[in-house]
Amino acid sequence: MLWLLVHDQYALLGRGGVAKEVWKLYFNWYGGLTHGSFPQGDQLWQYPPGAGLVLLSPGLLPNLTYFQAFVVITLLTDAVIALALARVGTRPGRSLAGAALWTAGLPLLLHIPLARYDVQVTAFAVLALLTLSRYPRVGGALAALGALVKVWPVLVLIGTRRGRGTRQAWAAAALTAAWLLALLAALFNNPFDFLRQQGGRGVQIESLGGTVLMFARRAGWPGRTRYQYGAVEFVGPHVHAVALCSLALTAVSFALLLVWRLRVRRWSPATPYDAAMTAVLLFTVTSRVISPQYMVWLIGLAAVCLTSRHTTQRSVAALILAATAVSVVEFPAYYGYVINSTWAGCELMLVRNGLLASAAVMSFVRLWRAGRPTSERLESDAPTRSHDRVPALHTGG
Repeated sequence: MLWLLVHDQYALLGRGGVAKEVWKLYFNWYGGLTHGSFPQGDQLWQYPPGAGLVLLSPGLLPNLTYFQAFVVITLLTDAVIALALARVGTRPGRSLAGAALWTAGLPLLLHIPLARYDVQVTAFAVLALLTLSRYPRVGGALAALGALVKVWPVLVLIGTRRGRGTRQAWAAAALTAAWLLALLAALFNNPFDFLRQQGGRGVQIESLGGTVLMFARRAGWPGRTRYQYGAVEFVGPHVHAVALCSLALTAVSFALLLVWRLRVRRWSPATPYDAAMTAVLLFTVTSRVISPQYMVWLIGLAAVCLTSRHTTQRSVAALILAATAVSVVEFPAYYGYVINSTWAGCELMLVRNGLLASAAVMSFVRLWRAGRPTSERLESDAPTRSHDRVPALHTGG
């Protein structure tokens, strides 16, 4: 991964576009943050204020350039995740498959994870899940810290077992978030400017809605692509309707998770892990943006699931690995095909997003079935007996 990052000027590695995110964009934001101000009116800044602390972290290594320090911190974070997964995997009833999946799965994204801060965000989610059962307050605090960096880690709390542990985790998360937000608001200017930029986002070409518009474009739809809000998005008629459909699907996903939460009756040691996997998958698939680095989140959560021998998500993890491998074919290798909606680009996105959608559906179905009481599952899964299928024969007289 390091070799690829150093040699990313090659066409198939993005001609330097992957690494530019750090040394140009992140470093530009770093300059303003060191002077106590979050970006203001910057369409590219769409992150909660906790992200500023991650982007400031390379300053802890003053003897390196910003780019070098960022990569070193990312590698150290990667090592922390691997060690945490390995340590949990050696416990009785656990498995080292999670550590193996993280170690082998992350390089499928080539050098992308080293030039984005998604590894750091994933670390908060992974550590939160691994500590929730023993130390719910610590797990809740870690989830809150992750949420203040990139929102989605708050979803790892959705599967905590009802009772005191859940109350402790959610209370710790709320207190941590409130305390850190107050601190950042006191130390920095414009900490909430990111909220103004999120509302204007459209349909990114790599999203599920983007795949629909790609095929529509091949069929004669007059829309086009434009770089805006830090991504290549579609512009043209009906794009807003597709964006609204994505938001509606996200709302449906939230409703499904809420229904599951209210109706679940069986918790296994893996239920918090599996629920987090399902929740993040659903919200990723229905999002208006599905960038390749989002796969880092899913690999991390799949790795946590595989640390437990009780997980229902093994097949889901396999689909995520397959989707990850396809992701780096479409970006950075053949991104031009995707931007121009060629048949090759359409097919690549259909395969990648088809794998993700299949993983999301499979993940939710397996989570739902695992949460039903054993007797109920046996009843519904048992074959119908012959005397239940054939109506009784009545004789006259």
